Amino acid sequence: MKSRLIKRTSRKAGLAPGTLVHIGDVRTEKVTLQFSHFDDDHHEEMNPDSVDACLPFLKKKGVSWLNINGVHDIELIESIGQHFDIHPLVLEDIVHTGQRPKFEDYHAFLFVVLKMIYLQNNEIVSEQVSLVINKHAVLSFQEVAGDVFDPIRERIRNKKGRVRNMESDYLAYALMDAIVDHYFVVLEYLGDEIEAVEKELLENPTPSTMQKIHALKRELILLRRSVWPLREVISLLERGESELIQSKTLPFLRDVYDHTIQVIETVETYRDMLAGMLDTYLSTVSNKMNEVMKVLTIISTIFIPLTFIAGIYGMNFEFMPELKSPLGYPLVWVVMLLVAAGMVVFFKRKHWL
Repeated sequence: MKSRLIKRTSRKAGLAPGTLVHIGDVRTEKVTLQFSHFDDDHHEEMNPDSVDACLPFLKKKGVSWLNINGVHDIELIESIGQHFDIHPLVLEDIVHTGQRPKFEDYHAFLFVVLKMIYLQNNEIVSEQVSLVINKHAVLSFQEVAGDVFDPIRERIRNKKGRVRNMESDYLAYALMDAIVDHYFVVLEYLGDEIEAVEKELLENPTPSTMQKIHALKRELILLRRSVWPLREVISLLERGESELIQSKTLPFLRDVYDHTIQVIETVETYRDMLAGMLDTYLSTVSNKMNEVMKVLTIISTIFIPLTFIAGIYGMNFEFMPELKSPLGYPLVWVVMLLVAAGMVVFFKRKHWL
């Protein structure tokens, strides 16, 4: 997993509320901007070097979408906050990448935090996405470049779907829907991994099987922490009374809510499966150990009377009648073999062998 479950927040200790301190993985790459402005008839797209280049478009008719790739540049985040009149506490949450998914209504704009989880080179990557939604614009803040929003960009460019005919609230819905849809992609990948581990568990469990089970449980923990609060976020958006959310967008938000419930149910199912697999692994290892101990016990039990006989005739007494007999040695062997064979037959009748 390419994301820590717990972010280190000690750097913020003692600082005043609203102080911007980047909490998360150390980044050195330059923060990049992606800007789109569109309405039903026109579409413009660019990668500006500064926020100032985007400001003239905000006065035009239509919807603006500013995507910020990187939240480690504090000066840039402060500049964006000043241009769009974003509350300092919101900016503080944006640069703190360990936030729990949440929704806040500031009347002039809405603030949504959620986790974007996707596959990259067969690894699950998690990063925080923050959305600031006002009447005519949506600002999306990501930790790094690269996201799951390319289908939305294509729909905007090619005028497909409803996004060019709707307001900023629908664009925000589309972004959240894309994130939730990729949860299903990750769940499908985890489902295949769980099936492979289950097959290995039934055929030939090894210590690496236990490691794989624990790795899958860790990934599910991250996914569960991302999805459970998101259900509340979508519910608040759907049932809230904000003027920024239009009535015609509510059915789409309900659809995202339903998808979130499906993801939660699938995650819980996978957690139960992994818990059962862990019990199965421990039972299998215990059964193997019992089988080994059973074989060793039977072997030891067979050799106990043989050791007893050998011990008697190994004593250094001079007057032992069997020692002078020419048939003494083979008779002892015959007796020992008969005792061993008799014990094996007894064990088989008891179904111990």
